[in-house]
Amino acid sequence: MISSRLFCGLLLALPVAAIAAVNPAPLADEAMRKAEVLEQVVAPDVDVTEPTEPLSEQEAQVVDPEGSDPLEEPLTCLARSIYWEAKGVPGRDMESVANVVMNRLADESYPNTICDVVKQGSEQPPCQFSWWCDGRPDEVVEDDAYEVAKEVARQALNLELPDHTGGALYFHDRTVAPHWANEFLLTAETEHFLFYRP
Repeated sequence: MISSRLFCGLLLALPVAAIAAVNPAPLADEAMRKAEVLEQVVAPDVDVTEPTEPLSEQEAQVVDPEGSDPLEEPLTCLARSIYWEAKGVPGRDMESVANVVMNRLADESYPNTICDVVKQGSEQPPCQFSWWCDGRPDEVVEDDAYEVAKEVARQALNLELPDHTGGALYFHDRTVAPHWANEFLLTAETEHFLFYRP
C-alpha cells in the first residue's frame, strides 16, 4: 500500500499532459481564451486588453479533439479551414492557407474574427472558402491530418509562421481557373495552390 505522502509526491510529479488527459476541458478552455486574444492582436480594429500568451502544442491539440465541434472559436475555425482546403497536403500548402486567413483577418476590408473570415459569404454568396458552403459535412474524417492542421493553426495564431504568400488575400487550387484570378497580382505558388493579392 502506498503511503499518502508518497502518493502526493507521485501526483505532483505527474506531467501536465497526464492531468490534461484525465480532464482536458480546463486546458481546452484556456487554449480557446488564448486563441481569442491572439486573434485580436491581428485584427486591425480590435484593442487587446489582456496580455497575449502563446498557445502551446498541447493546448491546441485538446481543442476540438474529434473535429466535430461547432465553428465558434478561432483555433477550430482556422484549423478546419486549413484541414479542408489543404487536407493531405502538409507543409507549405497548409501554412499558406493559414497565411491567407490571417492576412484577411489583418486587413480592414475583412471581418475581425477568424470565424467570420472563414464563414464570409455564406449569407450572401459567393463563399470565400469553398469547404464552408459546399453542402458537405464539415466534420473531420482524418485525425492525423487534422492534428497537423491544428498545429499549423496554432503557429499562425502565435504569429510563428512566415508569410509564404507575399500578403495574399486570395488563392485557388491549380486545377481550377476562377474568373477573378486575372484581376489580381499573383504573389506565390505552392505545389497545389496559386496565391493573389489586389
